[in-house]
Amino acid sequence: MAAEKELLKTPKFTVVERDFANGKSTIIRHPGAVVILPFVDEDHVCLILNQRKAVDQKLYELPAGTLEPGEPPLNTAYRELAEETGYTAQTMTPLLDYFVSPGIMDERMYVFVAQDLNRGQQNLMEDEEIDTLIVSFNEVISWIRTGRIQDAKTIATILYYREFGFAS
Repeated sequence: MAAEKELLKTPKFTVVERDFANGKSTIIRHPGAVVILPFVDEDHVCLILNQRKAVDQKLYELPAGTLEPGEPPLNTAYRELAEETGYTAQTMTPLLDYFVSPGIMDERMYVFVAQDLNRGQQNLMEDEEIDTLIVSFNEVISWIRTGRIQDAKTIATILYYREFGFAS
């Protein structure tokens, strides 16, 4: 690997400058994250309404979260689903994974489908403002079409699942 110089370190990511044969590039190093598509029944999913400080808006999203050091993505998916929605899943099936924004960062998003859910209590972090809502899958598609859902990981996950299901 080419030489890297650390420019900034935060609890969630690190910014480095990396030397390449044709020059330097600034890269965000991220431990990765998960997104969960939780089916409360055959036709309904649990979305969250999440206050996002970076855009100063509440966004409709699927539950998601960052991997802890050494934590397998499957464990993160179970943990984040419970924390953000209060639901625990009996079944958590991998769907796909992808790079979020490879032009600037190395974050990989791992997508899971959660089924056979049991309702519990949310366990939000101090800085999180999240409400849950149950929406039919068809309504979620409509919300994507009309722009009500603007979160890219949610759009990508829902449309991938609608198009391909578990066939990958």
